[in-house]
Amino acid sequence: MKVGDALPEHAKGKPLEVWFQDEARVGQQGTLTRIRAECGTRPRAPRDTRYTWACIFGAVCPERGATAALVMPNADTAAMSAHLAEISRTVAEGAHAILVLDGAGWHGSKALEVPDNITLLPLPPYAPELNPIENVWAWLRANRLAISVFETYEEIVTRCCEAWNFFANDIATVRSITNRDYAKAVRS
Repeated sequence: MKVGDALPEHAKGKPLEVWFQDEARVGQQGTLTRIRAECGTRPRAPRDTRYTWACIFGAVCPERGATAALVMPNADTAAMSAHLAEISRTVAEGAHAILVLDGAGWHGSKALEVPDNITLLPLPPYAPELNPIENVWAWLRANRLAISVFETYEEIVTRCCEAWNFFANDIATVRSITNRDYAKAVRS
């Protein structure tokens, strides 16, 4: 399917922005990452074994270096609808967004509220490598969220917000991590 075929009639002729969206769970039962250590040694790193987490709903527009994110307690249709509203507010005025996302159940729910300035474009199954936001999660975990023990849910949310804001405020990093030659809006 061509992207042009997926666009609603009211979006045709408007400037297009390509956005990528996904969610990441962060919290207790966190991930480990590589750390520097003397050759031959095994450095210690904390690992939390409790089960509390939050979900970062993140989206990026590599061309503009724009981002939109929410930290939510669950990944479900209501959270996704709230995230779509946040993305909608970030899309350039007068533009229409093509939002590339995976096939999570809440992405295609009939109850999902999709703003008029967004068209959802699902990826084929088993193709996370086509969504550059996956690289953002790896970068956040390696640079801001790894080797952490979170004492409370509020601390998890705070660290998620701090990590995303650190990423989002560096437009060069946003673009370098998420830019893909195969996913650019073509002007005719």
